[in-house]
Order: sequence, then structure tokens, then C-alpha cells
Amino acid sequence: MNKLLGLSRKLGPGFLFAGAAIGVSHLVQSTRAGADFGLGLLWALLLINFIKYPFFEYGPRYASATGESLLEGYRKLGKPVLVAYFIISIATMFTIQTAVTIVTAGIASSLFGLDLALSSWSVIVTLICFVLLLVGKYKMLDGLMKIIIVCLTISTLLAVGMAFGNNDSVTFKQLLPNDAVGIAFLIAFMGWMPAPLDISIWHSMWTLEKKKLSEDLSPKQSRFDFNVGYFTTTFLAICFVFLGAMVMFGSGESFSSNGGTFANQLIKMYTDNLGENTRIIIGIAALTTMFSTTLTTLDASPRVMARSTELLTKKSFPNGYLIWLLVLVVGTGGIIFFLISEMGLLIKIATILSFLTAPFYAIMNFKLVTSSHMPAEAKPGLFMRILSVLGIVILVGFGIWYLVSL
Repeated sequence: MNKLLGLSRKLGPGFLFAGAAIGVSHLVQSTRAGADFGLGLLWALLLINFIKYPFFEYGPRYASATGESLLEGYRKLGKPVLVAYFIISIATMFTIQTAVTIVTAGIASSLFGLDLALSSWSVIVTLICFVLLLVGKYKMLDGLMKIIIVCLTISTLLAVGMAFGNNDSVTFKQLLPNDAVGIAFLIAFMGWMPAPLDISIWHSMWTLEKKKLSEDLSPKQSRFDFNVGYFTTTFLAICFVFLGAMVMFGSGESFSSNGGTFANQLIKMYTDNLGENTRIIIGIAALTTMFSTTLTTLDASPRVMARSTELLTKKSFPNGYLIWLLVLVVGTGGIIFFLISEMGLLIKIATILSFLTAPFYAIMNFKLVTSSHMPAEAKPGLFMRILSVLGIVILVGFGIWYLVSL
């Protein structure tokens, strides 16, 4: 038991990665992949998780080896690299935060049944996350996310167990979409699966925060922590595809792009097919999935934007995190109250940007960990280098394929 507790204390950033990744890509995109294509897109899920693996792993690898985040590394590669990251983040952070908040609010509304507008639920969710981060800071986030991910895993496995064998028409035949709608979905699916590549930067900063709490966090332990989070993320993505396929494939149900409506449809279809007594399990799985993402993204975006601002201006801002946290909260609220009708378009833009900018993060991360800025003993081995080059080629190829398919 003491060894287990000791291991638990050393784990942390990997769970935060899982919490950030297991959100829209899982509950929305993976479920829809199963609902629309059965198990036909499992190849895409496994492929994108495999080729993105090294670029996510380079975040904690660089941080644990150098004591710096990827942001400092980007600055060493040249100021334009950091400026490009800053611009991309500004273009996507508000939309992503709004998207995950609205879906979380929709699930909470459906689960608790209180007669409140979706915007009111969104405000409640945002304020809860804001207070948790303001009061508990990283230490609270580290401990809370371990509990959330364990609850999420258990509830999801229970849901899969109940759904298994519910749909006899589902096969393992793999499919490649060949129409505009199918290709657009595939790009969005792979763009946010398991998460946008910029989360590698978040992970590097969480690793540094963890090292403040656990000074003996070695590069080897950091990689183990990452692997636990990454493979948990991949496994649960497969689970959500199975859930969508077993419960929804061939149902003829058309899913709404509205976050609140989608949440209600999702829970209703599960309970209609698996029984009303499964509502609480499905609800917990869905709510923990999205709340973990809402909480971690609300922490990470202000954290990286504050540090980026300091590196670009060469000035220290002691309250930079709080300022950016308030900016993100206000910006998210503005979209929820004034641009909610355009939410579908905004999410589409954000997911496409995540996919098309993936080669940028992949190339920069690979270039950084193989450069003179990385200690020789911590540089990736031959297999990781080959996988990285292959991954960059595939990411660029998919990007070109999407652009010529428009």
C-alpha cells in the first residue's frame, strides 16, 4: 500500500494530460465515429494516436531533462516560432474553452435536471473551475485529476460492459470516407484525437509544476507518468467508439451540433437502449469526461499565455496567470452569451486549425529535442526519431489531402 501511495504521489502531469485530452475528442468525436461508422474508423484512431505519440512525449521529456518548458525551447529556436504559437493560441483558446464548457453544462443540465438555461449552467461550471484553480492551484489540480480519471475509467468500463453485444450489425470492417462530409469528419476526428498537439506544451509546464512538489521526479519517472496518461487516453477513446457503435450505429439518429442538445440526445439514447437504471453511470462517465477537460484547459491556457507573454516581452508579470485566467473566463462568457449561434462554425474552425497546425508543433518539438538545447543523454533514440519523421510526413500528407478535398 505504501508503494502504491508513493507511486501515486509521483504521478500527476500524465493524469492532467488525460484530463485535458479525454473530452470533445472522446465523448463527442469518438462517440459520433462509432455512431456513424460503427467500428470502421478504429484504424484512424489507432494511427493518429501512434504517430502523435512522440510529439506529445517530447513535452515532459524536454521539461524533465532541462528544467524548462517547451515555450523556453521555442524561444531558443527563434522568436518567430514563439510568436506563431502565441497567435495560434489566441485564435483557438476561447473557442475551445467555450466548446468544452457548453458540452459540460449540457451534460450537467441533463443529469441534474434543474430548470436552468444552458448559459446559466455554463456560468456555474466556469465559476466552479475558476474557484478551484484560484484556491487550490496546481497541487489541488494534481490530486483532483487522479480521482476524476479513476472515476471516469471505472464508469466508462461499466458502460461499455453493459453496451457490449447490444448491436449485432457492428463489424470490425474498416472504412475510408470518400465524400465531403465524411472527410471533414475524419479530419476533425483526427485533429482532436487524442488531443491537439499544443497540449504537449501544457504538459511540459505541468511537469515543471510537479517537479516543484516532487524534486526527485526523474526523466524516467516523467516518461512513465506520461505513458500511463497517454495509454489511458487511447484506451478510453476506443471505449467511446465501442459505446457509440454498440448503442447508436444504425439508429438513424441525427446528432445536433448544439452542445446542450447533443448532451441530452447522448444520455437519452444510452438510457433508451440500455435501460433507465444506467442513466447515472452514463451521466457520471460523460460529466467526468467533460469536467476534467474544462478544468484542465481553463488552467493550461492562461498558464502558457502568461509565460509566452513574459518570454516575448522579456518582462516578469507576477499576476500574469491570474490576468490571463480572467481574460479567458470573460472571453468564454462573451462567446456563450453573444456568439452562441455561431458555435458550430467556431468549433469547426478550431478543429481544422488544430489539424492543420499539427505539423508545426510536430516539427518544432522534434527539432527541439534533437538540437543542442537538449542534453545528449535525454535525446530520443533511433526508433523515436524514425517514428517522428514518419509522423511528420503523415500529418503533412493528411493536411494536403484535406486542403485539396475542399
